[in-house]
Amino acid sequence: MSLASTLVGEYSSRTRRSRELAEEALASFPGGIVHDARFFRPHPIYVERAAGSRKWDVDGNEYVDYVGGHGAMLLGHAHPQVTAGVQRQLEYGTHYGACGELELRWAQLVQRLMPAAELVRFTSSGTEATLLAIRLARAFTGKAKILRFNTHFHGWHDHAAFGISSHHDGTPTPGVLTALSEQVLLCDPGDMVEVERLLAEGDVAAVILEPTGATWGQVPFAASDLHKLRAITRKLDTLLIFDEVVTGFRCSPGGAQTLYDVAPDLTTLAKVLAGGMPGGAVTGRRDILKLLDAEACRREGLEKVPHHGTYNANPASAAAGIAALTIIGSTDACERASNFAARLRNELNVLFEQIGFTWRAYGAFSAFHIYASGHDERVEVAELDSGRFDYRKIKAAAQHPLIPELCLALRIHGVDIFGWPGGTVSSVHTDEDLEQTVDAFRKALQAIK
Repeated sequence: MSLASTLVGEYSSRTRRSRELAEEALASFPGGIVHDARFFRPHPIYVERAAGSRKWDVDGNEYVDYVGGHGAMLLGHAHPQVTAGVQRQLEYGTHYGACGELELRWAQLVQRLMPAAELVRFTSSGTEATLLAIRLARAFTGKAKILRFNTHFHGWHDHAAFGISSHHDGTPTPGVLTALSEQVLLCDPGDMVEVERLLAEGDVAAVILEPTGATWGQVPFAASDLHKLRAITRKLDTLLIFDEVVTGFRCSPGGAQTLYDVAPDLTTLAKVLAGGMPGGAVTGRRDILKLLDAEACRREGLEKVPHHGTYNANPASAAAGIAALTIIGSTDACERASNFAARLRNELNVLFEQIGFTWRAYGAFSAFHIYASGHDERVEVAELDSGRFDYRKIKAAAQHPLIPELCLALRIHGVDIFGWPGGTVSSVHTDEDLEQTVDAFRKALQAIK
């Protein structure tokens, strides 16, 4: 019997109820799932509850969790202050169809933590935030094109639905109009010469990027390039949009922009912003965001940019966001998460050497990524972290044939990671979690070796 068959058999025996629910879900959801990242062979787990750094599935299996609500749970699952804030708000209602004080207090916290956030407009998700930022950039500049970096993720809307895991030549993925994709320019990460050339040709409204690199730094973006990019965009009269949906309030309380001292023109936020509840936002320069202000546009003879959203600044999300940002702004939560991730990366690299794998754990802040190198390839962590390593090789390594077996074996041993492969760390991961995680990796790697 092959290793894959053995792992599938053991996993299936441990997750019988999850398998039953996954089979039932095929009749209700395309592929049985509601998010592409939850595709998992032979079937996903169905989680019943979560607390702190851990979660439990419907079969009673316990996992050290590094998916972390897709990066939203910096403070861990069911943080008591965040939970109490939401529960209190539920007693007062979940949707007023009117303004509420909580949305104001939430926005003021964002402004306090991010100096570049002169004004804030809430959305329901990160995808909505990046779409609105692009619309504002085009309206403000009068230019049509947007420049993106290959592999950087900005949600699932049509302007960002290609050039992530495929279609790096700029051709559209199914359902996206060619005429729309032609208004989006793609550039290789870190190629500042090409960025300057494309911007110099004109008609580019904005450059948008994940400031620490694609997929939470899986393809790192050098900090020095952020400063170069800011200088180039200013020189060539192009807006700079930081997509801090993942990095906002996670790299530091003020996000990557505060840590690196680079002020973008617009910033998109979600995930940690709403404390694990649905919610996003666009923040940035007053003169750009005033295009959403009906009175300001009337006074200045401008046409307002329309923007609706039934669940913008939903009271329950606002309550969670207020609690989360208050904690993050007044404690060392970001630092604790980053320190744990650094320890985990170091321990995994020691383990890889001990077992005889040339794989590497790398990343920054509260993230870790696994570079699954081939047998004859030896790459140093500093190369991967530099922002100069070929993104194509990083993405190819993520498709290593042993990665699905690694993820499967880790779940069997009580650890859940992303299929990148990698994960996000919370501020409440413990020494016990670290020990269990390294032990699970040891057992998994010994099995697949």
